[in-house]
Amino acid sequence: MMADAIRGKKVSKAKDVLAFTIKRSASPFAKLLDSAIANAKSKGISLDNLVVKSVEVNQGDILYRSMPVSHGSAHPIRKRTSHIKIVLEESKKEAKKETKKEKK
Repeated sequence: MMADAIRGKKVSKAKDVLAFTIKRSASPFAKLLDSAIANAKSKGISLDNLVVKSVEVNQGDILYRSMPVSHGSAHPIRKRTSHIKIVLEESKKEAKKETKKEKK
């Protein structure tokens, strides 16, 4: 699953994983990750220290449709959707290393 593939990784590594994964779900995850990165950038957070803290995929709405079949009857079709939530976090290890370098 794509959520497990990027959870806990640095943002740059997660983008690489999504770019080279041949799965249909990789594209929506990549778009969402780019959006989360843009939000962090607008808040002034350094992109080098960002880590994917958590990824949640929950059930969304269900669209009910029907497919006509023989003898004038219909079979139900449920088109399922999902909600994806990505939380980014600034890694503390990287931030501490930079402060030590600046002191020297």
